[in-house]
Amino acid sequence: MTVRDIAALMAPIGRAAVDAAPILALATTGQKNAALAAAATALRAQAPKILAANERDMKAGESAGLSGAMLDRLRLDAARVESMAAGVEQVAALPDPVGTVIAGWERPNGLRIQRVRVPLGVIGIIYESRPNVTCDAGALCLKSGNAAILRGGSESHRSSTAIHACLVEGLRAAGLPEACIQLVPTTDRAAVGYMLAGMTDSIDVIVPRGGKSLVARVQQEARVPVIGHLEGNCHVYVDRAADLNMARAIVRNAKLRRTGICGAAETLLVDEGCVATHLTPIVRDLLDAGCEVRGDAAVQGVDPRVRPASEEDWYTEYLDVVISAKVVSGVDAAIADIAKYGSAYTESIVTEDAAAAERFLARVDSAIVLHNASTQFADGGEFGMGAEIGISTDRFHARGPVGVEQLTSYKYVVRGAGQVRP
Repeated sequence: MTVRDIAALMAPIGRAAVDAAPILALATTGQKNAALAAAATALRAQAPKILAANERDMKAGESAGLSGAMLDRLRLDAARVESMAAGVEQVAALPDPVGTVIAGWERPNGLRIQRVRVPLGVIGIIYESRPNVTCDAGALCLKSGNAAILRGGSESHRSSTAIHACLVEGLRAAGLPEACIQLVPTTDRAAVGYMLAGMTDSIDVIVPRGGKSLVARVQQEARVPVIGHLEGNCHVYVDRAADLNMARAIVRNAKLRRTGICGAAETLLVDEGCVATHLTPIVRDLLDAGCEVRGDAAVQGVDPRVRPASEEDWYTEYLDVVISAKVVSGVDAAIADIAKYGSAYTESIVTEDAAAAERFLARVDSAIVLHNASTQFADGGEFGMGAEIGISTDRFHARGPVGVEQLTSYKYVVRGAGQVRP
């Protein structure tokens, strides 16, 4: 498509979103929840169509040589469709953030001031592979009163189209404009560029969800604010006071439960104080499970299957069955290592030493820090937020899982009784 073709396609989408946003911002909680309930019902009813569309996407992805991690993100089955429907219902059950009074006070002159949550407006979401993001993003934007323009990856376009139809059915059932949730109808990559730089009059914020190259492009080209993270180089630090069985279970889960998600552990740090007891069983657990381990000299000494790690490995988000591992001299060294090589996404400490845990939790400057838990809990659904539109490593506006509350801003409402300023 030419630039003119893209503009002709996208401009009406932007105008429709701008028109729909104020209607949705004023919609009642009951109306939004009715739309979500109807969408969940449609997802279940249309599951065969969704799965048929996904099968076509999977075949095309396999033919195109997508990686195993990408195919895993793309794949849907009956359980995943049900999980999407249940997630929509969970979003409906959340408190409505719009109109919530965050704070209130009265001035000596009698002015009564409140800080009140309001929607952001029109949110553009650009994502790859995972068709379930169509559902999560649409539901979260709807509940938070924001119009959404969704641009899914070309590899998941058929699946996303089928899912989007269910969201539109929900909007229609609740009497809300169908333009509240729009799906960009082309897979042309030029549409992404137009969203980033050509829709500043209609899109208020962009949320990217995908690989490093996509997020880097969004951050570089966007002419509107961006909420997102570049990559998830997550760490698990096994402290000298860690329970061995707990450490083994957490490391296995953090790395291997799903290797293609951003919350998967990519680097293992082991305290030199427990090398004699903990290092060998933890590393061999990974190796025996088929995980490639790239280690420093101490880790290489555990098993001949360990490959030497390069300097680049410590910075790498593999999103694959690969992990880097090193021995460090205590909790402060682990904190320093994470500060140098990490991506400020999610880190975990395994220890029974409460002081070491609190030191780690206070000093590691990442969006999510955990004690005695897998990094794979870095997920809005697991946080009780129903779902998430992504994880933010930003320091402004939103940080960590971005759910309905994080998709709002606020305004000040001031009530007086005729006061004038002297």
